[in-house]
Amino acid sequence: MSSALATGTLDAPRAAGPGPVLVPATPASTPGRRPVQWLAALAWRVVKPSVAILAFLALWEVAPRVGLVDRVFLPPFTEVAATFFDLVGNGQLWEHVSTSLSRALTGFVIAVALAVPLGVAIAWYRPVADFLNPVLELFRNTAALALLPVFILVLGIGETSKVALVIYACTFPILLNTISGVRTVDPLLVKSARSLGFSQIALVYKVVLPAAVPTIFTGLRMAAASSILVLIAAEMVGAKAGLGYLITAAQLNFQIPDMYAGIIAIALVGLIFNAILVFVERRLSSWRVAL
Repeated sequence: MSSALATGTLDAPRAAGPGPVLVPATPASTPGRRPVQWLAALAWRVVKPSVAILAFLALWEVAPRVGLVDRVFLPPFTEVAATFFDLVGNGQLWEHVSTSLSRALTGFVIAVALAVPLGVAIAWYRPVADFLNPVLELFRNTAALALLPVFILVLGIGETSKVALVIYACTFPILLNTISGVRTVDPLLVKSARSLGFSQIALVYKVVLPAAVPTIFTGLRMAAASSILVLIAAEMVGAKAGLGYLITAAQLNFQIPDMYAGIIAIALVGLIFNAILVFVERRLSSWRVAL
């Protein structure tokens, strides 16, 4: 020790063995900040989808006021919102919404009742597919709105032609997605069910249809959007009530805020319709989450 001091150096003591390694705690790993970060992440998940909508509404509000667009043809959003609530308050908007919904839902339900069993039959039985494919290929490439004059001439300008047009527009998205969903079911599921002694009806009902639910509901959501679009167009041609009639009447009478209020009502109806279908799909395909 004295010699080391004499030379002015001191050797560091050697470690006897590997010791514990101390890692300094980071701010992210401290227990106190975890609830704050969780709440911040939850708030961002709630706010994030609405950021683009809020930005769009802000642009809609500001653009007419600063002169970017003509205020006569595009009123600020607050004026349109006030008109929307006025129409809700006096019951006029609900009258048109209920009329359009009754037509759209009637046609949609009938289309589902026709297209899903027919799609299963076409996908499951080759003779049915060979017989119906030429007719389906002919009509599925014909737009529904192109046949609107035909429906009016044959069925009249009343409710029947509008509901029939909705049925036609909804049938093909549901039918084609049902065929695709049934044909893409895992063959191992079908073989396993057959080895367990399932009959054809039980096989389709308990195995094929549950496996095809996601694809079928894709067609249902497409059909729901189509039902609203074609119905609005049909109501613009000849109707005394409905959202399409409201928009056309407001345009002809130069009630521009009423026209935009009707458009907002259509968007809300479509969002609610889609949300209901998504909820039902999750309930029917909950087994996929369990897997």
